[in-house]
Amino acid sequence: MKGPGKRILIFNVNWLGDVLFSTAAIRNIRRNFPDSFIACAVPSRCYPILKGNPHLDEILIFDEKDRHKGILAKLDFARLLKGRGFDTVFLLHRSFRRALLCRLAGISQRIGYHTKKRGFLLTEKIFMPKKDSLHRIDFYLNILEKAGLKIEDRYLEFFFSPEDEKFVDDFLKNNSVGRSDFLVALNPGGNWFPKRWPKAYWQELANKLASRFGARVVVTGSVSDIPLAREIESSIQKKPIIACGKFNLKQLGALIKRVDLFITADTGPLHIANAVGAKKIIALFGPTSAQVTGPYPLKNVTILQKDVGCKVPCYKVNCKDNRCMQAITPDEVIEQIKV
Repeated sequence: MKGPGKRILIFNVNWLGDVLFSTAAIRNIRRNFPDSFIACAVPSRCYPILKGNPHLDEILIFDEKDRHKGILAKLDFARLLKGRGFDTVFLLHRSFRRALLCRLAGISQRIGYHTKKRGFLLTEKIFMPKKDSLHRIDFYLNILEKAGLKIEDRYLEFFFSPEDEKFVDDFLKNNSVGRSDFLVALNPGGNWFPKRWPKAYWQELANKLASRFGARVVVTGSVSDIPLAREIESSIQKKPIIACGKFNLKQLGALIKRVDLFITADTGPLHIANAVGAKKIIALFGPTSAQVTGPYPLKNVTILQKDVGCKVPCYKVNCKDNRCMQAITPDEVIEQIKV
């Protein structure tokens, strides 16, 4: 594995939070190969997570469900990889297709987790740890360690620019938020329903933040979260600032770095907050395990999770009662706030 001048590809995973978890692996690969060319392939929606990462020389876009959906498009991507002359790939994703593309691209060293379907495509087979026995950070670092690389640390990284900070400063100034204001960001969305805290709880929490602490509240999220934010806003006495769809991910990172408190469920923005060193984070966990997908390190992070008798982690995306999230009350969140 060792040697100068290698051309290394990291074939990454698909979700914002997981790509953030992989930044520890990216950094440790760079430390093991300081003089090598290192590229990373990710879906376009995850590109902002890695943009500006100093440990990468190139970011390639691989959208299996969009621009690379068809067989011909996938073969074109394999030709692109072949043209880049990669000699080593770390397959953080367990996909058969990604391993096959790397084989077709002529990448001689193919390192990743062994599965029944793709084991024959790998030149270095890493045996899978027991399901949910490792934090996601360690799940990716384990591939490197078992391949003989030295692991020095395991924290996340997320980079934004001074221009992103200025955008946030201007946005807050235009909404009459001063530096002395107690600024709280609420992130009510989530990529699947069981991880979401009830809308009524967000409304109660926002009212208590304003009445007890005089907080200025900003609601974050994507464009798709605007209807939810408007519903939350409708029952809040002191109207919050609706920032859904106003920021890209880099600007969101700058905003989270700026606020005094960030409250969210287990979502990508939680891990952005952790990566940028937010002043204080309150993370609301229900069906997912903080030991597997929770923020790391836990500096300035409070995790609230209740035992309601369900197995955790639970991946029932069609769960209707949401009782694990309903068990966390707004007053319990308020109790964690010290101004």
